Amino acid sequence: MYSFFVNGCQVSTSKKQSLLRFLRDEMHLTSVKDGCSQGACGACTVLIDGETCKACVLQTDRLEGRSIITVDGLSKWESEVYTYAYGEAGAVQCGFCIPGMIMCTKGLLDRNPDPTEEEIKYALRNNYCRCTGYVKIIAAVKLAAKIMRAGKIPAAGADDWLLGSRVHRLDVEEKVLGYGKYPDDYYLDGMCYGTALRSKYPRARVLSIDTTAAKALPGVIDVFTAADIPGENKIGHLKHDQYTMIPVGGLTHYLGDAIALVAAEDMETAEKAKKLIKVEYEVLPAVHNIQEAAAEGAPLVFDEETTNVQAYKHVSRGNADEAISKAAHVISHHFETPWTEHAFLEPECAVAYIDDDGDVMIISTDQSAYCTFHESSLMLGTDKVKCQNALVGGGFGGKEDMTVQHLAALITYLTRRLVKVRLTRAESLLIHPKRHHFEMDFTMGCDEEGHIMGVKAKVASDTGAFASLGGPVLERACTHAAGPYAYENFEIEGRAYYTNNPPAGAFRGFGVTQTCFATETLLNMMADEIGITPWEIRYRNAIRPGGVLPNGQIVDESTGLVETLEVVKEEYEAALAAGKPVGIACAMKNAGVGVGIPDWGRVKLIVEEDAKLHIYSGASCIGQGLGTVLVQMTVTNTDLKRDDIVYERSNTWIAPDSGTTSGSRQTMITGEACRRACEKLMEAKGSDKSLKDLIGQEFYGDYLAKTDPLGADVPNPVSHVAYGYATQVCILNEKTGKIDRMIAAHDVGKAVNPLSCEGQIEGGVVMSIGYAVREKYPIDENCKPIEKYGSIGLFRAHEIPKIDAIVIDKPGLNVACGAIGIGEITSIPTAPAITDAYYRYDGSRRYVLPIDNTPYERKE
Repeated sequence: MYSFFVNGCQVSTSKKQSLLRFLRDEMHLTSVKDGCSQGACGACTVLIDGETCKACVLQTDRLEGRSIITVDGLSKWESEVYTYAYGEAGAVQCGFCIPGMIMCTKGLLDRNPDPTEEEIKYALRNNYCRCTGYVKIIAAVKLAAKIMRAGKIPAAGADDWLLGSRVHRLDVEEKVLGYGKYPDDYYLDGMCYGTALRSKYPRARVLSIDTTAAKALPGVIDVFTAADIPGENKIGHLKHDQYTMIPVGGLTHYLGDAIALVAAEDMETAEKAKKLIKVEYEVLPAVHNIQEAAAEGAPLVFDEETTNVQAYKHVSRGNADEAISKAAHVISHHFETPWTEHAFLEPECAVAYIDDDGDVMIISTDQSAYCTFHESSLMLGTDKVKCQNALVGGGFGGKEDMTVQHLAALITYLTRRLVKVRLTRAESLLIHPKRHHFEMDFTMGCDEEGHIMGVKAKVASDTGAFASLGGPVLERACTHAAGPYAYENFEIEGRAYYTNNPPAGAFRGFGVTQTCFATETLLNMMADEIGITPWEIRYRNAIRPGGVLPNGQIVDESTGLVETLEVVKEEYEAALAAGKPVGIACAMKNAGVGVGIPDWGRVKLIVEEDAKLHIYSGASCIGQGLGTVLVQMTVTNTDLKRDDIVYERSNTWIAPDSGTTSGSRQTMITGEACRRACEKLMEAKGSDKSLKDLIGQEFYGDYLAKTDPLGADVPNPVSHVAYGYATQVCILNEKTGKIDRMIAAHDVGKAVNPLSCEGQIEGGVVMSIGYAVREKYPIDENCKPIEKYGSIGLFRAHEIPKIDAIVIDKPGLNVACGAIGIGEITSIPTAPAITDAYYRYDGSRRYVLPIDNTPYERKE
């Protein structure tokens, strides 16, 4: 028996296990998050005898007599201070890392009440955050220290909740104090556990599956195979090519393919049962890369297909060949970008049960509850399914595809039991779609003055084991490869190839991160050849309101690329004059799906019995702060105050479908739907009614972001209803070669909450610093990811440079009060700005990411 203290209370256990498992599984202290169980992420950080410690590392047999504190053990004063400081600083986004960060904050301030910034960074060094870029977490620790010393919490800052106010996000407290629930935080009576046996080989024929021994193991509820699926086996976000389980006689496509599904009373039994399942395979040659996929006579990843080409895109306007042939300067080069792991802090998890209506209820972490509903219904062969978002611990595109939701639904449907299915971090690294590896050949022609005459390119991507969003990613990579510039001779041809690697799909930037690297690098090379600065060549070519993009679209008054260039000019030129290595790049990114695809935003406002207005929308908040945006939109467009409004998390039985949280679309598309619903509310409310008079009434608003299909036969097609624009500058330390400073200027239309906008920028910049200089997702000869979570190259708090996030507030769009989404573009121009700076540092051009010969390079 091991006895110790948790939050001042003596506890004991006879089981030797990790402290994390004891705290979560036995005490149900779910503020202690399980991000990796590998001692890497720090989400499970607690204090043990006053020192920070990762709860997944220490075993209960080492804790005799020791004192453990979690955020649940904070004093009332500490809880208030940390909640205020983290809210005021804007330090909370998805929130999954925050309880661990709070314990690091307490551990530091308990022994050092007035720490320096370097001491704060050092205290946070063992804890990952994938959302914020650490900038605002560091600011929160500084503020908390100041408040602790003063002994008084200051009055709240902005509290009017109008558009443009720097308000605290509405979910700060539940994330800081750890009582907000992610799916893995549900511990319910009678809960069983599910897990899938995955393929042993990336490409093989399944000849037989024997589950007899597994089913006989005590504690096993049942074991299922593809034969038990009542509806369609194949699902998929857009194309139905993702198998729920590979049937006997079927072909495996990657190591993440599920072969059988185990339901057991506990996870230990479920894991034992998986090892008892016998699968006979006919091992077949795998397709490892783009070249093998494209080769004549290549093995087919899908035996029902005739080729490994998953998607083909051709975008052309004007005559690029002719324009380039007449150009005074022509530069061509080959570029490559790597696979990248999203590395969100919360591994995928879903809980499912049969509700009082006899429906399969799924509590999930995903980027669209309605996608979960549609695909689970397809698999189950019934629409008696409901989905509810819990808190979502980050997504960045990686939670658009189904991973565990349908497996939990299937177990519940077949057993009528309440079940939790959760991926381990290793499973997550293997299974969910990544950022595509791209190989690209680009040619750019310019006149003597540096004006772009034409661009021509060919690109290829490895989309892995199923389509996911490989087609739309390729399309966006092609349509945005021209850059945010004013010329009209552009041609690009792209192919996405199936391979037996882990799948690739949506990732922040959505294909533009890859082709922008090529375009912006060529533009920097062109500036050097012509003899002007990289800033000047961009200013000469920059698209301006009323101008025509290379895709033919005439841009509107919200277009702010020039403003982003102008605001960084002084700092850029000062760095040049001082002889500092400085790089620059620009970017453009659509907001909304665009290219003719129906893109609906929908919101329902209901006045409920509490005489408050409840906001319902089937749009997932994944850390970007959508709930706060919709509340601010409602306050701005009604006469209500913040306290009159309740934001409800996305579900599929009350909230209307508002599409996926992707494409930087929710702020604008769903925001406009909310504004329209507010108009109807105010018409009903008039000047003489209160919310009490409207109890039971509903006010529905929707908005269709109408665009033209790709290749539409119109002179100036509307490819997207809005674009965001950005300029980023990288300044290196001329002695150490490290990044001293990133300046990131972003046109966001109307900034709904500038505090949140800054946080999105800072997080996106740090994410793509990693993409540029260190992050990799290497895959071995068996198509298996090699690295663990702690070794894929993510940046930590003590490694980040100074980041100046500049929000350009330039309304002009006629929807959503002028607001344009910012989530994706923040990561797009970072890599080419950094590579340009390194060229200025050592004279070596880099054409492959992550770049080599930097102080950040990982040693193999």
